[in-house]
Amino acid sequence: PPLTYKSVITIRGIMSKSHSYHFIFKKGTEYKDLVPAFPDILGIILKENDHFQGNEASDEENREMFELLNLQDLRENRKPEGYNRKGKYRLMFPMDRVEIYIKSTVAKPADIKRVAEKVKEILSASGLEFTTSEDDGIELA
Repeated sequence: PPLTYKSVITIRGIMSKSHSYHFIFKKGTEYKDLVPAFPDILGIILKENDHFQGNEASDEENREMFELLNLQDLRENRKPEGYNRKGKYRLMFPMDRVEIYIKSTVAKPADIKRVAEKVKEILSASGLEFTTSEDDGIELA
């Protein structure tokens, strides 16, 4: 078969298999419905990545910035950025549907499931209806 950009990257060893855990919301769920749960979900991802956990003012300011920017998008019923920074876990929002997923290239499936269970508890407590899907084999560059 002809080489594509993706196959060249894969051959060069830049891509790696990731593990993911998806929260697929009931039809009719809108981004604004995620507002009550989002700060706690982001908090879990930041804590697991050990990002912005210090006592310095800059840590708190950076954490607040990520939270506020995402919440602004959610309140306006727009897809938020999530948290896609270098770290053990990433919090992602697909472009084409209201869904959240956590992905990692370094965490073991059992570790990502542990984090996902925490997120699941928050979403359930917020009254959101969803199903889950594990490890869809997506690749990250």
